[in-house]
Amino acid sequence: MFMMTPPKCIAPHSIPPHTLTRLAREWLAEDAPNFDPAGVCVGSQEVEARLLCKTPHSVLAGSPFFTAVLAEVGCTVDWIYQEGAEIGPDGVTLTAVVRGPARCLLIGERVALNCLARASGIATRCSQLQRMAAAAGWHGEVAGTRKTTPGFRLVEKYAMLVGGVSMHRQDLSGMVMLKDNHIWASGSITQAVKAARSVCGFSSKIEVECSSREEGSEAARAGADIVMLDNFQPQDLHTAARMLKAEFPTLLIEASGGVTIESLPKYFSSDVDIISMGCITQGCPVVDFSLKVQKPLRAAGMMTPSPKNV
Repeated sequence: MFMMTPPKCIAPHSIPPHTLTRLAREWLAEDAPNFDPAGVCVGSQEVEARLLCKTPHSVLAGSPFFTAVLAEVGCTVDWIYQEGAEIGPDGVTLTAVVRGPARCLLIGERVALNCLARASGIATRCSQLQRMAAAAGWHGEVAGTRKTTPGFRLVEKYAMLVGGVSMHRQDLSGMVMLKDNHIWASGSITQAVKAARSVCGFSSKIEVECSSREEGSEAARAGADIVMLDNFQPQDLHTAARMLKAEFPTLLIEASGGVTIESLPKYFSSDVDIISMGCITQGCPVVDFSLKVQKPLRAAGMMTPSPKNV
């Protein structure tokens, strides 16, 4: 079978095998908790299905989840494109071949496709954002947020990794982020940072959401590692970031709030280290994949078509 030159993508090695197995079983149990009446139509004969990508110039992400789901129902997957590769430029591109018992393949089909479509959509957007940063000569980090789908965060954060952006914190335990409600409830930025540090110790960074340069200075003096300048207009952001960097050279500055794909270049600055964007996951289009079961080959000697002839 024709194979694309694999990209250098190490992201799949970050997922523990038992985590893939657990998620695959949970997703399948949700989608097929009891009988599968449609399975009687096809039985358990061995079939071959082609995975087709119908969104050109997409970044493939989520293949470990796709493979894990189908493995749970006794199917195998042979990938033509590998994780992190750009698929295309054809309108329809053969991406992988799946083999296994017909009814089992069809049980896993939708769950596997959902993972692949969502993850590839996020990775494609992340790749686009990274290209914009590189073109501008900006050396900071575009980052995701915790605005993820409940129960599907690992897939979405993984897709950010494949797409080349920072995943930011994984969850509430990953880093201390003190937002406006934390500040108001505790009484002050200084008090909130002090209380958080007494629990997290040296092993976690503390980030504070600030609505002014003055709040940023207070957070830095209290011991915050990162100051998030939230909902600043680009010019105001650059001014505040420059002043904070002059006062606290090792302080990390994050810009967040209202940053879109279109407005992203306005936030690039040598004084801004991180730009976090909720649109990486919220409202992100999916990549269109379909899985087509092939009819049995009747003529002896017929070969599997090449990727260009699907």
